[in-house]
Amino acid sequence: MKKLLTFIGLALISSSAYSQGSPDYGNGLKINLNPNGDKFVRFILWDQFWLRNTSMNPGTMVGGEPTDNSWSLGNRRLRALTYAQISKRYMILLHFGINNQTFINGGASGTSGTGGYGNGKKTQLFFHDAWNEYAVILPGEAGKFSLTLGAGLHYYMGLSRMTMASTLNFLTLDSPVFSWPLIDNSDQFARQLGMFAKGKYGKLEYRFSLNKPFATDLTPVNVTDPSKAIAVDNNGNPSFSKAGYVEYQFLDEESNTLPFKVGSYLGTKKVFNVGAGFYHQADGTRTSVNSNIEKHDITLFAVDAFADIPLGEAKNKMAVSAYAGYYNYNFGPNYVRNLGTMNIGASDPNFIGNKAIAGPGNLQPTIGTGNIIYAQAGLLLPSQAEKPKIRIQPFAAYTHKSFEAFDKSSSQFDVGANWFIDGHHAKITTQYSTRPVYTNPTESPSSKGEFIVQFQIYL
Repeated sequence: MKKLLTFIGLALISSSAYSQGSPDYGNGLKINLNPNGDKFVRFILWDQFWLRNTSMNPGTMVGGEPTDNSWSLGNRRLRALTYAQISKRYMILLHFGINNQTFINGGASGTSGTGGYGNGKKTQLFFHDAWNEYAVILPGEAGKFSLTLGAGLHYYMGLSRMTMASTLNFLTLDSPVFSWPLIDNSDQFARQLGMFAKGKYGKLEYRFSLNKPFATDLTPVNVTDPSKAIAVDNNGNPSFSKAGYVEYQFLDEESNTLPFKVGSYLGTKKVFNVGAGFYHQADGTRTSVNSNIEKHDITLFAVDAFADIPLGEAKNKMAVSAYAGYYNYNFGPNYVRNLGTMNIGASDPNFIGNKAIAGPGNLQPTIGTGNIIYAQAGLLLPSQAEKPKIRIQPFAAYTHKSFEAFDKSSSQFDVGANWFIDGHHAKITTQYSTRPVYTNPTESPSSKGEFIVQFQIYL
């Protein structure tokens, strides 16, 4: 049995490594703590650097100058993750790093301008994940059933596959962000403090968690017309949140050693999964009508499907990757969050005309009460070489949002390609994305675009 467990543990690590599209990295930076290798410490390091051209929302200035278009550079992610399998049942994990550092923002607090701090300098290093877990029932001990319990700052946030996506192997350039519906409000960069249970029953995988959301305290705008009430994040002493995700894995089974869901296996696995999830927190938002405060629950549901199918027998032949999901969000009446990844824009006080409701730069209505439909697909093109220098994977994604706060729905798309130098370990991604720009909540939005080149490397 001990040899079998050792083999299973090593297979999970090796398959996870090869799922990144290159067998050369093996187990990566791994230090064995015993001769069998079933007690170990593993380190994962990565950087994602962006070169970007953005068509700005109306009413934007950058560096004090009005602008319609701007080039920028930035560290989207610079991270380190380590986990230790102390025994066959006990594992600890730490994940830390920085995000969204540009030449003009994302830096530490302190002096600005030419000083040593402020603007984009010395951005904050913080923990993304920190948890312990214990395998109560190992695979094979109780037939098809397995169970692991854990606690800490964790990523088992339920809802959807994309909510727990790995940032190392996206099919598209990045997350659509709305799949992290609480991002940096009542969570810490898509994580909350809590307890989780995970495991499998045959081909059915489950993840559930009970968490204490981070406190939020935005003040709702008082209105006299109840239909105009706008919910904002204000949970006082937060109620516990409940989250869960269950999926059935029809073909190859995926590893659940870590919570991070693979975006594209590059033909190394044959996967088709269907899943459903939820998130609920009582009294997570508030509105004010005639100075009367009303609390509202946050209730989120999602159903999704994921497929990654190799075409042909040889490793370098084609592979199809696809994901589709339906998200139903209720944060309270007319709730909207406007977000823009690494937004470098500021509001121009002298602008004449209709400014974007979302704000300056690349801000857009990202999360809100309503419905979202999202789909993405990519095709890994064939190669005749045994070890090709570059493999190409064109992709496209589509998002349709229908938020209660706007009379008209919006549609946007992403199109691009991954240029794999060494699988996901070393790749360049090019992507053009559109976003909706509302200047009037009763009218259809216009559209702006953004072109990004991402350079990724990780071990």
